[in-house]
Amino acid sequence: MKLSVFGKKFAGKSGIVELMDDLGTALNENPDMIFMGGGNPGRLLEVEAIFQQRLEVVMRDPRQRHSLFGIYQSPQGDIEFRQQLAAFLKQQFGWSLTAANIAVSNGSQSAFFVLYNMFAGAMPDGSEHAIHLPLAPEYLGYADVGLSENFFTATQPDIALLEDHLFKYHVDFSSLQVDEQTAALCVSRPTNPTGNVLTDEEIAHLDAIAHSNDIPLIIDGAYGLPFPNILFCDARPHWSENTILTLSLSKLGLPGVRTGIIVANEEVIQAYTNANTIVSLACGNLGPALAKELFKSGEILSLTRDYVTPYYRERSQQAAQWFRDNLGDLPYHIHKPEGAIFLWLWFEDLPISCQALYQRLKQRGVLIVPGHNFFVGMGEGWRHKHECIRVSYAQDADSVQRGIKIIAEEVARAYRG
Repeated sequence: MKLSVFGKKFAGKSGIVELMDDLGTALNENPDMIFMGGGNPGRLLEVEAIFQQRLEVVMRDPRQRHSLFGIYQSPQGDIEFRQQLAAFLKQQFGWSLTAANIAVSNGSQSAFFVLYNMFAGAMPDGSEHAIHLPLAPEYLGYADVGLSENFFTATQPDIALLEDHLFKYHVDFSSLQVDEQTAALCVSRPTNPTGNVLTDEEIAHLDAIAHSNDIPLIIDGAYGLPFPNILFCDARPHWSENTILTLSLSKLGLPGVRTGIIVANEEVIQAYTNANTIVSLACGNLGPALAKELFKSGEILSLTRDYVTPYYRERSQQAAQWFRDNLGDLPYHIHKPEGAIFLWLWFEDLPISCQALYQRLKQRGVLIVPGHNFFVGMGEGWRHKHECIRVSYAQDADSVQRGIKIIAEEVARAYRG
């Protein structure tokens, strides 16, 4: 099969392809596999019941049912959903928004494909611009979305060692460099993979740097504020005319409906909508149909406060303690769990690579994600990137506990040689 340059890049293997292949196998073909790899959210029955009730209302109403199944929505997304979301964000945070500031995507991944390639890559003057990640490690799903090479740059973080085998990454502003080839800054908050929540001060500093260089700050809020609010520390949601905030319904418990949300100034939204028309033609209707009343009534706040946030906070604390109980005196560090649905572990001076550890664990029926995939935009010179793994604690507690025991056994075996 003769492939184009595009074909070779996007039809080949990559970290995100391997991750989603493992996810599909674990969840659909091999139910005995202990799945601690991808970002599939946990199953919260109370939240499922709310979505079921909403779907039943839609199905009983001929107008809503026809709108769900029988109508192409605008490439910008369902107007009523965008109006309700804009009103919610304006009421809660005072943001000056209308429906024109919001677009819907068929999942966050497709939104980032369009957004990143709108700003970075080959420029009309022949130069090449890159997306800069101020805090690596970052989401591995970004790594392969660029249509050109050298699409990302990144700043190596500061590491603060904390008590009780914890550590935390911070943005190293003294090393952060923005130049004429920087197209945008991008951070996830909470950070996928580490569960790090950049402080309000760090976010404000990054926004100021972006604004002074006339580039956008992109904040990936798939796990964050204001929903699904999987945060375990104090933080304020952030948006400005220079910010592109992306949100998602997936971690509320709706990964299958593939609904992403972009909040930005009208110029960005119009450009995104034009591109999305070419890429997707129209947006899916199910996510907005299920969620619009949650924003209209404000129920989205109680849903996250009463069910989503407490579930993941408790599970993160459990999983961290299970690792401490099983890893004992091994040279390990856990990134301070401040949000998201993962623990990020650093095994200092690990004698094998994290990729080799991943393969050993896979043979024993446990799926994790090797950490080197997440150091997007960084070279190979930092050994640290091969000493880390990402572990999801979203699945049932018994499986997570069994998986942690096996991980600890394999890590101990690696240190013993």
